[in-house]
This record gives sequence, C-alpha cells and structure tokens, in this order.
Amino acid sequence: MAERVLGNVATRLLLENERVRIWEMDLAPGARSDTHRHDADYVLVQIEGDRIAALPEPDSAGPYTAYIEADVVPGKARYIRRGGIETAINIGERRYREILVELK
Repeated sequence: MAERVLGNVATRLLLENERVRIWEMDLAPGARSDTHRHDADYVLVQIEGDRIAALPEPDSAGPYTAYIEADVVPGKARYIRRGGIETAINIGERRYREILVELK
C-alpha cells in the first residue's frame, strides 16, 4: 500500500511565529482541500460561502470522525481540538473562504 502524503491544513499560509500559524482556505464551488492532519488546536473563522463539508479519513482521531456538512455563517468562529485527518469540500454554489489560526 502506498504511503499517504498529507498536505497543508489550508490553501495559503498568511503568518507564522512561535505562537500561531494563520492560514487562509479558499475553495471554488466543488473544490477540495489537500487531505491534511490537524496537529494543533485551532480557531476557524468563516468568511464567505454557503455550504462546506469535512470528509474524515478512516483513521482520523479527535472529536470529528464522521462526515459532516454545514451551512456557512460568515463571521462565525469555532474552536476545534487537534487530531483530525480530513479533506474539506466546498459543496456549495459560492466560493468558500475561511481563516484558520493554529495555536502552537
């Protein structure tokens, strides 16, 4: 079996220092992020979009181990614990954007 290669937790790294990594996720309708692992707790802030999904890998850990779909609420912030291995999927009809702040 081929070794799984994981990608970045979001589309573009905006800032990194000794305390945080700040990412932007930008997905066109129907687009998928890299499959990635959350090695740090993080805060996710939705910026725009209408529907987003998270597809966990079978060996994902943490609180999110089931496929989820949700409405996008611009400005909504959520604290999420580390551990998941997943792919984000824009299942909406509009561009999806979020800011993700990893806490080191």
